[in-house]
Parts: sequence; C-alpha cells; structure tokens
Amino acid sequence: MSRLVEMALPQKATICEVAPRDGFQAEPAWIPTEEKIRIVRELAKTGIQSMEITSFVHPRAIPQLKDAEEVVRSIQDLTNIKFRALVPNVKGAQRAIDAGITKLKLMLSATDSHSLSNANCLVEEAQNGFSPIIELAEKHGVKVGGSISVAFGCPYEGKVPLERIATIVDRYTTMGIEEVSLADTTGMANPKQVFEMLGQLKASFPQMTFSMHLHNTRGMALSNAVAALQQGITHFDSSIAGLGGCPYAPGASGNIATEDLVHAFAEMGIETGINLNTLIDVAKDVKQSIGHDGGSYMLQAGPCSQLHAKPKNQEKIEQ
Repeated sequence: MSRLVEMALPQKATICEVAPRDGFQAEPAWIPTEEKIRIVRELAKTGIQSMEITSFVHPRAIPQLKDAEEVVRSIQDLTNIKFRALVPNVKGAQRAIDAGITKLKLMLSATDSHSLSNANCLVEEAQNGFSPIIELAEKHGVKVGGSISVAFGCPYEGKVPLERIATIVDRYTTMGIEEVSLADTTGMANPKQVFEMLGQLKASFPQMTFSMHLHNTRGMALSNAVAALQQGITHFDSSIAGLGGCPYAPGASGNIATEDLVHAFAEMGIETGINLNTLIDVAKDVKQSIGHDGGSYMLQAGPCSQLHAKPKNQEKIEQ
C-alpha cells in the first residue's frame, strides 16, 4: 500500500496586483484617469501590499497608459503599498522616477521573435540597453527588478529552452539584478515544465529571487502556481477579475484572477494578508466598471465557504 506524501508548501506568499498595468493596457476603450485611480484605491483596501501600477511606455505604443504620471502622482499617499512600474528605456525610467515610482521593472522577452514584435530589437540588444536604466535608478536610490516575457513558451517560436532563460538570468545577475519575474505571457506553460525549470534555475542562481507572472490562456495558471509553490516560490503576479493580455502576443488572454489565486492559497493554508471577501467585492466592481471580466471563477461560483441553503420538502425518489 502506497503512503500519502504530504505536499510541502510555503506558509506565506506575496501577491502583486498587476491589473492597473497589465489589465488596463489590454482594454480598447479608454478608462478615465479618475476611474483608474478609484480602482487602485479600492484595491488598496483589500490588504494588497504590492502593485504594478502602470507602464511608462510611449503613449503611441499603449494609449491606455498615457496618463501614467497622473495616476502615480495621485496615489502617493498610499504608503502601505509598494508600487512598481514597467519601463522600456531610460526615458521611461526617468518619467517613472520623476512621478514618484521607487521600483522599476525591466521589460524583456525570452525570444527574438517576441522581442522584435514587442520592443523592435533582439533580446541581447534589449538586455544590453538596460545598463543606463540601472545606473539612473542607482543614482536616485530606486530599486530595479528584471522580467522575462514568454519565458515558458513563445507564440512564434514554441517552447523556450532552459538554456536561453539561464543565459538571460545570468546577464541579469552580472548587472546586479536580484529579482526576476518569469512570465507565461500566453499561457503555454505546464506544471511539469514550471517545476523543472524553476528547480534548475534555483540551483544555478541560488541568490536570485524568482517570481511568477501567470496567464490563464489555456486554463493551467493555477496548476502552474502550485508547481511554483512546490519549488518554494512565494512571489506571484495576478490581476483583479482576471483582466489582462499582451497586445503583442497573438492569442494572449487575461492573467490569473487575483481573487482566484488568493482563494486557492487560502484553501491550502497559505497566508497572503489579503481579505478575500473584500477582494471579491472589488472584482465585482471592476467587472461592472470595465464591462467584463477575464474569466474569474470567484465571480462565477464564489468561494468554497459560500454555502447554500439545503433544499426543502424534498421527496425521496424511488430508484
């Protein structure tokens, strides 16, 4: 008789809310600046402690985020949340720093095909261009984190070899980067792949902090999150109401919904510091404001704790 082996998982996890950047950027209809700010403030009431609030890209690239400065300057009083912003170049980094951002996230693809589509340059060119951004950040006492989009699968090139990811992480290490986000941008990852890649990356780069940015394009985001947990990963990105999607990746859909991730972690006894009921209320509000959700299970079925009244006056059906 086989023995049941207890799954060893972390007791706590940190969830970074990315809807104000990744979620909003995918919306074709303009979201008024004051509405973006209102949603950020509502999210702040849930216990979320980390948020990717916007991207300082050129307004022509992503018109939805052309109000980045105004949004950032309007939430400086929310000191209980660590805000970060995505930046593509030195100009974007300077804009972010001037607006009050204290943590930058670098924008990089795992494959040349996606990089050419997303940044109009090859991967090595893009990464070599990070040095001025890092120098500027150091000058202003601003932290910098790295990222790798399509880290597990590219819609143009297919599955990404571990060796390519390791090479990129190694370059990040030489630049002094201590934190790298691995993004499953189009939901092509599977749990076995996630578990094995993280295991090898952690062994090769023990000082690096890895985080997961998961999209639920093919319904495997939560399974991939559990695989990451099994490797001791405790930092995850998610988006309220499952909003999101990369404009430069065909078929990309929303991120794993924050309320779904918080619910799943709570059911497994993993503390996030986020109030699930308040979060679900905000998700409902965001869905109404935006006009849709990206596939949130909590908005469809509610949490497991939400029980229903027992049926009354049931007649026994004879078989």
